[in-house]
Amino acid sequence: MSLTPEQLVDALGAILGAQRVKIDQETLSLYGKDWTKVYEPAPSVVVFPASIEHVQAVVRLANEQQLAIVPSGGRTGLSGGAMATQGEIVVSFDKMNKILDFDPVDRQVVCQPGLVTEALQAFAQEQQLFYPVDFASSGSSQIGGNVATNAGGIKVIKYGLTRDWVVGMKVVTGTGELLNLNQGLIKNATGYDLRHLFIGSEGTLGLIVELTMKLATPPQDPMVMVLAVETMEAAMHVLQSFQSKLPLTAFEFFSEKALAHVIAEKGLQRPCETVGEFYALIEFENVSEQTLDEAMAAFEHCVEQEWALDGTMSQTTGQARDLWRLREDISETISRFTPYKNDISVKVSKVPAFLREVDAIVTAQYPDFEIIWFGHIGDGNVHLNILKPDGLDKAVFFKQCAEVSKDIFECVARFGGSVSAEHGVGLLKKPYLHYSREAAEIEHFKAIKQIFDPNTVLNPGKIFD
Repeated sequence: MSLTPEQLVDALGAILGAQRVKIDQETLSLYGKDWTKVYEPAPSVVVFPASIEHVQAVVRLANEQQLAIVPSGGRTGLSGGAMATQGEIVVSFDKMNKILDFDPVDRQVVCQPGLVTEALQAFAQEQQLFYPVDFASSGSSQIGGNVATNAGGIKVIKYGLTRDWVVGMKVVTGTGELLNLNQGLIKNATGYDLRHLFIGSEGTLGLIVELTMKLATPPQDPMVMVLAVETMEAAMHVLQSFQSKLPLTAFEFFSEKALAHVIAEKGLQRPCETVGEFYALIEFENVSEQTLDEAMAAFEHCVEQEWALDGTMSQTTGQARDLWRLREDISETISRFTPYKNDISVKVSKVPAFLREVDAIVTAQYPDFEIIWFGHIGDGNVHLNILKPDGLDKAVFFKQCAEVSKDIFECVARFGGSVSAEHGVGLLKKPYLHYSREAAEIEHFKAIKQIFDPNTVLNPGKIFD
């Protein structure tokens, strides 16, 4: 016999303590959602485990009672992966947020999944080391969520994705079993590396309860340049020109429309006098006097070839930070327009042609919608943001955007790209998964889930049905 709602709360309280079980509407609403605005949260209860044993006990109870669990981290996701819409138990990792161990020889830190990304970055800095995975939500996103979505960010061109920094993890599977994977080893050739199945699995295979992350040598004196360019083809020439002379730590882009919104909202200065259709943000380490000479030579070459119209280079740390804000403040700035976001990727060489096609698709169908482009073109990841016009009902707007999404993702498929570059699939991208994954792959996804979560307890309905 299944538990009544009151009995469920009592059973969870017996496991965790009554103070770690919440059913008030404010908590349900806050923890039952992420940054997507398409779905309404409707969990039945939110729990705050403090230990691995707590998590295991909750998962076992969910199995016994045929209940569903949605893991909750910093709730900064943009694909609905952390949405609880069907009366699920939300398992928040807010209370499992500690650094457990640090080894300066291995340069590895053991932490709980609720540790905020910025806190790991700050800890690394205290040890005179560097955690390089970085993005606009680092002040609120959590490491467990980053790993569950294989977060990318602004420095992938040099440092790679979150996946590249996970050297060990503990995971509670859908049956409540605890797996201890890789244990911090750099070299380990003993069969399947299951760690990589859980990275990017969005909580559908297991709940990440502990992580071992490696740290890096800090960058030396990062310098930032912002160049105005007229076309995306020109931006790709700029990328190639700079990469031929310097090892880059970032190569970002944003449109003039995006820049205009940030300047108006944040009061920042334009990077240069000349207005371009797009802007390329370039970061590199100033390791010697020759570095600056090479950077200026690359810039002058780009101007001579008419790939770059104008540009500026940071002279101080503060100037570098302000130039980065022109790119990093875009998401926050346009959030008031209720944007419909698409996080898509193609091979770097295909970005210009791809942007032209997608821009034409949206403009043809909805000429009154403002399109904001920005992203990480150094790794082929672009963010398409369609802004809701004032006065247009939100539900109608999202419906219209969903209709055009089919054409956008057909374009993604033609270019051999991904419908989700770094924000996961969740609920929002689930209908479009087949544009990036073949039917046989999706069937294997389902078979893998059956192994680790045979009763479909963990985040059901996410990624695939």
